[in-house]
Amino acid sequence: MSLPTRKTEDWRWSDLSGLDALAAQPANDAAPDLAHYWLDLDGPRLVFVDGRFVESLSDRRGLAVTAVRSAPRHPLGDIAAAKATSGLWLTRSANAAAIGPVQIVHVASGGASHLASRIELAAGAHAEIIETHVGAGWSNVTCTVALAEGARLMRTTRVLKDGGAHTDFTLATVAGAASYTSAALVAGADSARIEARVRLQGTGAFAEADGVLLARGTQTLDAFTLVDHAAPGGTSHQVWRSVADDLATASVAGRVSVARDAQKTDAVQSLKALLLARTATANAKPELEIWADDVKCAHGATVGELNRDALFYLQSRGVDPAGAKALLTRAFLGDALDRIGDEVVRDAVTADAVAWLEAAR
Repeated sequence: MSLPTRKTEDWRWSDLSGLDALAAQPANDAAPDLAHYWLDLDGPRLVFVDGRFVESLSDRRGLAVTAVRSAPRHPLGDIAAAKATSGLWLTRSANAAAIGPVQIVHVASGGASHLASRIELAAGAHAEIIETHVGAGWSNVTCTVALAEGARLMRTTRVLKDGGAHTDFTLATVAGAASYTSAALVAGADSARIEARVRLQGTGAFAEADGVLLARGTQTLDAFTLVDHAAPGGTSHQVWRSVADDLATASVAGRVSVARDAQKTDAVQSLKALLLARTATANAKPELEIWADDVKCAHGATVGELNRDALFYLQSRGVDPAGAKALLTRAFLGDALDRIGDEVVRDAVTADAVAWLEAAR
């Protein structure tokens, strides 16, 4: 496979060294236990096992599942386009019957699984998608998003794998007055990369890309987001929180690009990392590239440890050391988790983060 190396700036913190070995491993036929991953939401439930849609485990609720044979031009997209055997092509019109949030569980049983998806929302249409990745091996997912005038899309991604690797690339175009909102939680996989490139190409377009990376042991997790403001009046938010423990590495890079004609742009980046052990590594890299002169853009990045005074205060009130550590870490993650708009999804993602914190106690 032809994959970028760490000599490429945008991939400097990605660990792709083990993907060939993972791809060579055989898959197993173990039946997945999906009950734990479904949320209490009324809508379609789709299951993909090793990149293949499984009708018998799914409840489409009338939603058409059409194979996608192409993927966006990208190192991960090129691989998905060549190797994907099925995918999801979701289209919605403004007058389409309501179907509720679409839940998708991706099960990787070993080896390599590739899936290419496409989401198209017509003018005024809206949709909500929650994707959960479980299992082992290498899962590689690419998605092309096209939002027409006034369309709204909410996406939530949960990476809860037991090991292996996960790579995830999204290419989104957002028309005028349309809204693209995404949130990601990575609390599993030995290595993972979450990448999104969002182009706001219409006046008044909106994008939000938030996420949480939770790394321990020797995990290497990284996220890269580029928001390209190509039209006036666009708004974007990037809020990422990462936590690293033991010998793990958690890295986030965010970039905002503002074109010459993209006046009245309002863009905010907030990248913060928390080290639970001094042997861990955290990287935060915000970037602004501004060619317009009437904009409001802000960015910030911090890497730090838990406040010792706060830990002492909680312990003096009877909270055990591990509990105090988990409580303060949960509060640190709140900036990103609390931005998820759907209450049921927000509670589920928060529970995933709390479970990760409790596992260390």
